Amino acid sequence: MTKKESRTLDPTRNNQYLVGDRVEVYCDHDREGKRVRDWMMGVVVQADEKMVAVQFNEDVYLTDGWMVPDRVLWTQHDSEQIRPTAKSRKRKK
Repeated sequence: MTKKESRTLDPTRNNQYLVGDRVEVYCDHDREGKRVRDWMMGVVVQADEKMVAVQFNEDVYLTDGWMVPDRVLWTQHDSEQIRPTAKSRKRKK
């Protein structure tokens, strides 16, 4: 396989998560004023063949304690730290 072939995306491969999907990520975040490590809902804002970028509405932190300024965490598609959201969104009337 040449270098050019290795960088080419495989159009037949289905990524598990797509842009716009609501997902939950196991990460450090604030809940009721305290830092917790738990599942938090976000939206996929970018996805490629290996990685998924999830953006949150609240502050999230790296495992070493640093706050992520843009509230976007990256993870692999097959990571145990990401899952489809279990909650369905209800529309306001």
